[in-house]
This record gives sequence, C-alpha cells and structure tokens, in this order.
Amino acid sequence: MLFYLNNNYTIDIDLLLDIAKQAGEGILEIYNDPSRDMSVSYKDDQSPLTVADSTSHHIIAAKLAELTPGIPLLSEEGKNIPYDERKEWEYYWCVDPLDGTREFIKRNGEFTVNIALIHKNLPVLGIIYVPVTDVMYFGGVNIGSWKISPDSVIKKLTVLHGIDEWTAVGSRTHSSDEEAALLAKYKVTRIISVGSSLKFCMIAEGSAQIYYRHGPTMEWDTAAGHAIAIYSGAFMTTPAGEPFYYNKPLLVNGSFICKV
Repeated sequence: MLFYLNNNYTIDIDLLLDIAKQAGEGILEIYNDPSRDMSVSYKDDQSPLTVADSTSHHIIAAKLAELTPGIPLLSEEGKNIPYDERKEWEYYWCVDPLDGTREFIKRNGEFTVNIALIHKNLPVLGIIYVPVTDVMYFGGVNIGSWKISPDSVIKKLTVLHGIDEWTAVGSRTHSSDEEAALLAKYKVTRIISVGSSLKFCMIAEGSAQIYYRHGPTMEWDTAAGHAIAIYSGAFMTTPAGEPFYYNKPLLVNGSFICKV
C-alpha cells in the first residue's frame, strides 16, 4: 500500500510497518532477557526512561532517515529542536519509540511503538505496533485505518456508532475528577483502564467509544493514535471542540477528547 504526500511523493506503508516492527523487536530483546539492563532513569517531568527507549529510538531514526531523507524527525528521545527551526517544517515524523514505559517496567505488555507523520500541524498517518502481541495498527488520510493480526490477517477499522451503552477507556496511571465529570455527560456504562496509546486503537476498532484525558501529554504520545482514531471515523478535539494541533512552540498537549 502506498501513501501519497501532497507533492506526489509516495511512501510504502509496508516499509514503515517493518520499521515499527524492527523497533519492537529491539525492545523485546531487552524485555524478554533478564540479563539485560533494566535500569530506570527519570526525565525532568519524572517520567521513566529505560535503555529500551533509546534502543528503539536509534532503530527508528536510522531507518526513517534511509526511507525518507527529506523529512525531519521529532522524537521523545530527540526532542530538543528549536521552534524557530521546527515551525518551517511542512512534514515531519513525530515518534514515541516506547510509549508506555511504565507498562514496560511493570511487564504487563501494554506498551507500543508509535510513528506518526504530521503535515501542516495535523497527523496524516499513524502507526502503532504492540510488540508483546505482535499486533499492528495503522491509519492515514485517504487509506483509512487498519489492524494486522499476528497471523497477518488485515482488517479495516471503523468506529462503532449508534449504540446505547458506551465504553470509556482511560489511563492506568492518570485519572482525575474532571474525567469523571465529563464522562457523566455521556451514556457511559463501563470504564476500562489500558496503558499507552492502545486507548486510541480501542476507539478505532469499536471496543470503546470515548477517551478523555485531562492534563498534559506530549505530542508524540498522541500523534499516531490521533491519526488511527480519526481515519477510522472518530473525532479528536480539545474539550471545547477546537482542533487539536501539533508542532506547537511548546510540545506539551492540553486536555483532549477522542470519541465516536
């Protein structure tokens, strides 16, 4: 499958999926080997960082540079690019090489590799790979959203509309009174907690109908999931219903709601 950029440049989706899978394999080598370094350091915001984060980052950065040498990269592990430089980018890759580091440390399997392509401050393509289950999600403008199972069966994803009882999905580690108050406005009868960007994938495949996050995330936390959700038919906005933009002067996101 080919993805067409506005300048008639094409990207082979299969090659992108392979990059995500290679990064996932690098993570699993560490995750599954008790002799490997599992030490944890902490970033300025006290979120954890492991050697698996940097391993995945180096794989993705090198492979994307080969595949799309003209498209710059913004990654959680390579984020210190001045806004004066970034603001000139028409396209760029927005990458979280290991989303759900806390889940990785807990060893519950709910962590992902996230790769998104941003065009003029909005995501046009997103890939999420789940290394432990070998499940791949991707979605983009004009191609829709898809899920590839471990046995290579590919399924088109469409959000589930027209149901009377909604499932809300939220974070395992971040919840708030504001989240409870907002969900009370909808026909939510069940709430489940899931790690990493898998919450967006649940919206896309119809197993949840609303995901609200109150408080900060970073752009690489949401970009790939944002794409997969909206190209399956969901909507993602600020709580006030305004567009949710990327490549901001500060890379911190505000609150958002993703729903059918």
